Amino acid sequence: MTVQEILAYVKQHPSGKVKVAVADIDGVLRGKYIAAEKFATIVEGRIGFCDVTFGWDMGDVAYDNVKFTGWHTGYPDALVKLDLSTFRKIPWENEVPFFLGDFVDESDVPAYTCPRQLLRKVLADTEQQGFLPYFSQEFEWFNFSETPESAAQKGYHQLTPLTPGMFGYSILRSSLKNDYMTDLFDLLCRFGIPIEGLHTETGPGVYEAAIKYAPVLQAADQAVLFKTAVKEIAYRHGIMATFMAKFSEDLPGCSGHVHQSLWDKESKKNLFYEEADPDKMSELMKSYIAGQLFCLPHILPLIAPTVNSYKRLVEGAWAPTTLTWGIDNRTVALRALPGSKKAARLETRVVGSDTNPYLALSACLAAGLYGIKHQLKLTQPATAGNGYQEIAYGVLPHNLHEATQLMKHSAVAKELFGADFVEHFSLTREWEWKQYANVVTDWELKRYFEII
Repeated sequence: MTVQEILAYVKQHPSGKVKVAVADIDGVLRGKYIAAEKFATIVEGRIGFCDVTFGWDMGDVAYDNVKFTGWHTGYPDALVKLDLSTFRKIPWENEVPFFLGDFVDESDVPAYTCPRQLLRKVLADTEQQGFLPYFSQEFEWFNFSETPESAAQKGYHQLTPLTPGMFGYSILRSSLKNDYMTDLFDLLCRFGIPIEGLHTETGPGVYEAAIKYAPVLQAADQAVLFKTAVKEIAYRHGIMATFMAKFSEDLPGCSGHVHQSLWDKESKKNLFYEEADPDKMSELMKSYIAGQLFCLPHILPLIAPTVNSYKRLVEGAWAPTTLTWGIDNRTVALRALPGSKKAARLETRVVGSDTNPYLALSACLAAGLYGIKHQLKLTQPATAGNGYQEIAYGVLPHNLHEATQLMKHSAVAKELFGADFVEHFSLTREWEWKQYANVVTDWELKRYFEII
């Protein structure tokens, strides 16, 4: 739609309002409704959002260790520019108009804390090399027959799964709750999040969805909106959806695998495919893989951002633990899928469902591009068998604290994302670890209460 058509739609909508949102450092959408009249006055300018958006954690507790904002700055407004290309109509809210925004000042200088602007920076670097990146993210998540009130009353224990039992790819289970599954597929597509596949995954009440590939910024927008949209649609069915990476130690974790490829901007050719290569992989794809293998330990918190992320990254649980790659191998960190000119791509399997898509896609793309820029050769052989046992090339950091310290002091991370962003993001992850370290857990009570 043209700007004029968008403005006309907003003006004519019977609600008289617009919904706008920005993504914080954890990928949580922070937003509000504004009057259609106000929207018309700021569409070419800026709107103010309190900069506490980047000054507190996902529980709205203010950081005490970051420089960007805090009590020392007085928490002023930061300016947000709405991106009209993100215009959508919310089908479960009477087609209310919706827009995403970026934190930029009046001169379009981005806030270094803004995840969407970080991806724009990486995208600009990629386009400067003549590449057009196409990405998609897929998600697994648990669904429970609960409300926010009932889950809180239960202390998030002994929740009732949407359906019982391990029913991966189940026709029975997708039929049992077909009204919910149908709403997910139809409403997400109407909301501008095209779904290529939707099915049950192994685990009680677990679903998986694959979003159609798109240019990387659009793909990240779709992924960010997917997570919130699923939760909102679930509410309408008396369901709670969680994108925790590991809900239970007894069940598989939830992935957020990222699929990616680079295309030539001029010829629109998939540059990852090479007919003459025995594995159909181009040298460019091999350097891209080499870049990710090299960079992963330096940037892991971007794709494993929570304490819980590392509970998923354990041996034999369908999530990688080693710095490995292979062709169509689901036990490795990087799964190459070079099969055809159109579909040749890399799947980064380290990524969990708890990620901020803007940061996860930035990490994958920047790391792959690092390999191309530095002409890294893929000398490490493909893992043909069990990737969990292939430890010769290194293992992933074991927890958020270890991973954060590596990133905080990494010259590679600063080269990829800038020193200011790396410092801010590392401090937010240190804060997250500190909150975890202060808590007395159920495990400790059960283990020590009587016997110690």
